[in-house]
Amino acid sequence: MASRSEILIVGGGVAGLSLATRLGKSMGKPGKARITLIDKSFSHVWKPMLHCFASGTLSNENDKVNFISQASGHHFEFWPGEVASIDRENREVVLSPLLEADGTVVLESRRMKYDTIVIAIGSTANDFGTPGVKEHCMSIDNLVDANAFNEKFRMELLRAFANNSELDIAIVGGGATGVQLAAELHKALEIVGPYNLHAFGKAPPKLHVTLLQSGERILPAFPESVSAAAQQELEHIGVTVRTNARVAAADEHGFTLKDGSYVPAKLRVWAAGVRAPEVTTAYGGLTLNRTGQILVNPNLSSIDDERIFALGDCSFIQNDPLPATAQVARQQARHLAHYLPAWIERGQKVPGCIFHNKGAIVALGKYNGWAALPGGTVWGGGISHGFWARMAHLMLYRQHQIELFGYYRGLMSFYSDWVETFVRPSVRLD
Repeated sequence: MASRSEILIVGGGVAGLSLATRLGKSMGKPGKARITLIDKSFSHVWKPMLHCFASGTLSNENDKVNFISQASGHHFEFWPGEVASIDRENREVVLSPLLEADGTVVLESRRMKYDTIVIAIGSTANDFGTPGVKEHCMSIDNLVDANAFNEKFRMELLRAFANNSELDIAIVGGGATGVQLAAELHKALEIVGPYNLHAFGKAPPKLHVTLLQSGERILPAFPESVSAAAQQELEHIGVTVRTNARVAAADEHGFTLKDGSYVPAKLRVWAAGVRAPEVTTAYGGLTLNRTGQILVNPNLSSIDDERIFALGDCSFIQNDPLPATAQVARQQARHLAHYLPAWIERGQKVPGCIFHNKGAIVALGKYNGWAALPGGTVWGGGISHGFWARMAHLMLYRQHQIELFGYYRGLMSFYSDWVETFVRPSVRLD
């Protein structure tokens, strides 16, 4: 292979940015390869915390990683844009034009060569073709979505405050994202309360959140005991949980369910299902499953092209499918970071990636939390309200920051966040 290989990494999420950072150290720094990260955004956030950005309980400026800054300090390059198609015959990707908000072209369509390409573009919610969802519902699949929802949430709160009315929000999807968002919205309103009382002389409006789950229980990936405890906690803080509630259609005022009932909601969030972004259909004719995920071998290479790898939520291992979680994405990124250099430099085969399940954690804001460990052990809840489970959830986030920034910078980020709690509001107000 060429002495200086071109490695393109498409997508700067948990897997993509971690891989770019690690390969930058092992191959970019010594000049063995040019590592280029491509993403349509200019910054990265840890996807499991998007519900906090959506509710406003996390600060965007402190908790996002700028791609340009990360690239300059870790020996890889960054180009903004979205890969519109892949020309496998000529080993090129075609990037869509980069546009301003008003449609003005900043960068024309571009073509970039590659020797190896890694696709890590994550996933989106799956509306299953439900009528009205695309037109009338919001999602929180990325930072842009989360910011858009937060803006709408704050404006609707202000409108309800001025009109002395309630704010109805309906969330479709009882997985971790929907459950945690429901709790975090209540947490945000509790924090906002004292500000409203002092600034406007009265308490904030009442928030009514309805969580709609099509299955028999929320958090179906967790043990039944966690599902039951989480539902009880949500109902305790005022969330209405409806299971076996299948959505038939959405409109500008709410959701119609399969049983004919109607759930009114000023804000409608779709957080159900998982599918790959639709752009995978333009990736050089790669074989996809029915949800658009790229079919890969156990070593994460496409079943159609050994030079193309896919990992994280946008990939699907044919004979050993894995859940679309940050834990899976991180382990797959580490695997490729370890074995890709030898494959690129010496042609050594990349072995199969073995996933080691370390369990799962769900944290309901400040209210409660649970950890489900391999083997069926569950801890959390109780008189401590899952304090240690909630702390473990936070530490996973801090661990991710340390992996990207390095040990000392990661600790400094933790310290700076703590200092800011003394000088800035603990919820987004503008």
